[in-house]
Amino acid sequence: MVDYSNTDISDRSRLYLDNAATSFPKPPQVLQEMTDYAMRLGASAGRGAYREAVETGAIVTGCRHRLNQLFNGENANHFIFTLNCSDALNLAIKGLIDPMCHDAGRLPHAICTHIDHNSILRPLNALASAGLLIQTRVAVDPSAGLVDPDNVRKAIRPETKLIAITHASNVTGTIQPIREIGRIAREHAIPFIVDAAQSAGHVPIDVREDCIDLLAAPGHKGLLGPLGTGLLYIRPGVEKALRTIREGGTGSVSELDRQPDFMPDKYEPGSQNAIGIAGLSAGIKWVLSEGVGKLAAHERELCATFIDRIGNVAGLRYFGPRGVRDRVGVFSVRIADLAPEELSAILETYYGILTRSGIHCAPLAHQAIGTAASGGTTRISFGAFHTLQDADSVANALMDITRTTRCSRTTSSHDQKLEFENV
Repeated sequence: MVDYSNTDISDRSRLYLDNAATSFPKPPQVLQEMTDYAMRLGASAGRGAYREAVETGAIVTGCRHRLNQLFNGENANHFIFTLNCSDALNLAIKGLIDPMCHDAGRLPHAICTHIDHNSILRPLNALASAGLLIQTRVAVDPSAGLVDPDNVRKAIRPETKLIAITHASNVTGTIQPIREIGRIAREHAIPFIVDAAQSAGHVPIDVREDCIDLLAAPGHKGLLGPLGTGLLYIRPGVEKALRTIREGGTGSVSELDRQPDFMPDKYEPGSQNAIGIAGLSAGIKWVLSEGVGKLAAHERELCATFIDRIGNVAGLRYFGPRGVRDRVGVFSVRIADLAPEELSAILETYYGILTRSGIHCAPLAHQAIGTAASGGTTRISFGAFHTLQDADSVANALMDITRTTRCSRTTSSHDQKLEFENV
């Protein structure tokens, strides 16, 4: 079990359960490394030969090597830093679609799924709206939210230019079979893009074995870095087909007025977020020291405890896989007669439990599970520092609210407000 005791949380009466949005708390080393950079270095990597700039460059390079180790990449310089996961996915998707190049006049074709996040859906829709792309959205099993790899295979056309998929759903927690889908993409020589926003740092990812061509991930979620950090892994060779969508200064070959064509400078214009990368590197170091396998096992224990407590409560429903095999610690829940935002407000006001309600930037996922028209769900998402007692606490709160709601429904008129003062 991950040790929670050495992590400082200023107010333990408030239980943070919104790690699908951003992880909290962070390992203490993350803030320490960011503070050290801010107070001792403060320089921009590659913008000077003085010691502080060189040391900042070493921090950036060191972070790339840790990412390469974590994801079993082929070359550390093929991990580029981005603003966040959405930024990385915009580069991956738009960089592969050349508006000036169509096969025999046919528009490029892309494959995504109904479980995907808007970070995949919106770039594809923007290209489609501009008349630059057509797309196929593969359906998912509505009970568990799983994609059948064979349906991805069936969607492939001669003009298919990319397959993009969300590895783990930020709505249902469902883990997709990316290795099987990746092998299908590799067989057809189609670039395979994986959105690892909810899986990086939570479950093992091997870009070689999983046949991933482009892996996008945020730094601020399972990798435990600060907001404003992200990454894109570009498999060696793919950079030849991936256009840049931004250009600018790199500190290298400054005598040229064109973007460098070598990695990682080709995709990293402007000064780096060095303070953020320092924190991200510390977060990755912590993940590596704990081991992703150990962190994944702990998350499965949290899921098992939570499911065991709430799985058969009348009036309380959770969505996604029934067991722990195909999921991460992200749960969407509904309580009969309570709107998602009302449930979130009750959880915070009376239990100090912080959740997120709504559509979660994944409208198709909510359509797939049948919650889009009724305001979505209340999302509970566990993190590396949660304990089994935390899983029990939120389960107890949900059962209390369900019981109170049920009692109120049977004893009160339909328009009377629920009372939670005595809960």
